[in-house]
Amino acid sequence: MEKDQYLTVTALTKYLHRKFSADPYLNRVYLTGEISNFRLRPRHQYFSLKDDGAKIDAVMFQSAFNKLKFNVEDGMKVLVVGRVDLYEPSGNYQITIEKMEPDGVGALYQAFEQLKAKLATEGLFSAPKRPLVHFPKRIAVITSPSGAVIRDIITTTRRRYPIAQLVLFPAVVQGEKAADSLVGRLKEVNARGDFDTIIIGRGGGSIEDLWPFNEEKVARAIFDSQIPIISSVGHETDTTIADLVADVRAATPTAAAELATPVLEDEILRIKQDKLRLIQSYQAMLKLRRQQLQKLQNSYVFMQPNRLYEGYLQKLDGYQNRLKQAYREQLYQKEKVFSELTMRLQRSSPKDTINLHKQQVVQLKKDLFRVAEKYVGDREQRLVKATAALDMLSPLRVMGRGFSYVTADEKIIKKTSDLSVGSEIKLHLSDGSAKAKITKIDGMKKK
Repeated sequence: MEKDQYLTVTALTKYLHRKFSADPYLNRVYLTGEISNFRLRPRHQYFSLKDDGAKIDAVMFQSAFNKLKFNVEDGMKVLVVGRVDLYEPSGNYQITIEKMEPDGVGALYQAFEQLKAKLATEGLFSAPKRPLVHFPKRIAVITSPSGAVIRDIITTTRRRYPIAQLVLFPAVVQGEKAADSLVGRLKEVNARGDFDTIIIGRGGGSIEDLWPFNEEKVARAIFDSQIPIISSVGHETDTTIADLVADVRAATPTAAAELATPVLEDEILRIKQDKLRLIQSYQAMLKLRRQQLQKLQNSYVFMQPNRLYEGYLQKLDGYQNRLKQAYREQLYQKEKVFSELTMRLQRSSPKDTINLHKQQVVQLKKDLFRVAEKYVGDREQRLVKATAALDMLSPLRVMGRGFSYVTADEKIIKKTSDLSVGSEIKLHLSDGSAKAKITKIDGMKKK
C-alpha cells in the first residue's frame, strides 16, 4: 500500500469531528448522569458525567453556567441538554452542556433550599427584627406601578390612616432585571432616610415569577436596610427568602398596609378615652390633695404651733443638766489623777541620782586619762624597739659593711648561671652604683 494512502492522526480526528458535527442526533442530546470531578473554576467549567456503566467528559461555558440558579456539587444527579462533539487536540469526545437542572428536584427549588440554608447559617433569619413605627409619617412602597399591590395598599392606607404619606418607588418585580431593580430601590429609600417604613412585594405567581425575591442580593439588601421592612410577596401560601429576612411578613398587600398603619379613628377614640381618664384621675387626685390640705390646716401644729417645740424644750433642759453633771464629774476625776501624779513625781525626784552620776562621770574621766597615757607610753617603747630591730635588718646597713648586689637588665642576679661572658652588669654599693662587664665565670663545683 502506498505511503500517501495513510491518514495522519490530525486528518482522522478532523474527519471524525465533522462526523460528530454533521450528525443531527448529536447536535441536541438530553442526558442524565451523576456529576464527577467537579471543581469550580473562574470561567468555564470542566467535569464528567457518569453512571454505573460509562463516563463522558463535559464542558459548560461561562455564559451557560452563569444562568444556573443552583450550586453545582460533586455527586449531584442532573439532567442536561447539550451537543456531543469531538475535542480534536486529545481525540476525546465530550458533551458541551447548554442547560442543566437537578434530577428529581427543580433547579429553582434546589437553589431556594441552598440559599435558604446558607443565609440561615449566617444568621440573617434569626437576627433581631427592627420594630415597626406605630405612627408612620411616610411609607415607601417598592413594587410594580401597574399591579394590584399598590392599589390595595393605597386603598387600605386611606381607609385606616389617611394622614400617612405613601410614596411609590416603581420597580421591576419579574424577570432577569427584577433583582437589580429591587436592590436599587431599597438603597435609594435608605439613602433618602426620611421614611418610617418600607413595604416591598408583588402579587402571586409561579416560583419563576417570584424568583427575584429569592435572589441573594435582594435578601442582603433587605437585611442591610436601616428602615423596617414589611415583605408581601405572592399569596398567603407563598414563602420567599425576602419574607424570611424582612422584619415583618404580610400574607397579602392589604395585610401589609394594615401592619404598617394603625386605624386613625381607633387612635382618636383611644386618645379621647385617655383624655377622659386623665381628667378623671386628675380630679380625683386634686380632691384627695384638698382633703389632705384641710386635715393639715386643722391639725394642732397650725392651730397651736407652740406645742410643736414644747417637748423639745424640755428635752433640751434635761440634756443641759446631764451635760453639766457629766462635766463636773469628769473634772473631779482629772483633778484627782493630777494630784496622785504630782505626789508620785515628788517621791521619785531624779535630782540625787543625777548628782551621783555626775561624780561617777568625773572619776571615770580621770581613770580614762590615766589608762590612755600608760597605753600610749607602752606603744612608744614598742615602736622604738621595733625600729631598732628593723634597722639591723636593713639592706643599707648590710651594704655599709662592704656588701653589694648585682643586677642585669634590672633583674637581681642570684646565680652564676644567670650570667654570660661579655654581658654587662650593674653593681649596687652603699653610696651608689657602678657598671661592669663579665670576663670570666667561675661556678661552684658540685660535690
